[in-house]
Amino acid sequence: MDKIDREILRLLNNNGRATASEISRGVHLSIPAVAERIRKMDDAGTIENYTVKINREKAEWNILAFIHVSVDDTENIANFREEIAGFPCVLECHHVAGTYDYLLKVLTENMAALDFFLSSSLKKIQGVSSTNTTIVLSTIKETLNPF
Repeated sequence: MDKIDREILRLLNNNGRATASEISRGVHLSIPAVAERIRKMDDAGTIENYTVKINREKAEWNILAFIHVSVDDTENIANFREEIAGFPCVLECHHVAGTYDYLLKVLTENMAALDFFLSSSLKKIQGVSSTNTTIVLSTIKETLNPF
């Protein structure tokens, strides 16, 4: 990946709907050259997905929380991972070093939905021994990629 590929990724990151024509003007290459570079990055898996960022508040998803989770025994890890991946409200699940085993990024419509997820879903997964929830008051910066 060279400097031009990185600039193409930056432009796509800023506007996933940008056309090859628009990008070609930004990187000073022909439209076919840009299209070929994008195709190669798609094929190589450098570009994993084209997506849209939804305004959570306007879509009425108002509660963003980070939840630290401890799993009590290594025998329960596979089950935890499988079950947690099935919850649409779990945006991200990271295996982390430190006091807890996992960090979840969870988005719910309201506090009642978060409470239901915690008590009726997460804490009922076999092996979940403790959790610690942090509610996000406001977001200063949030990006998907470092471009």
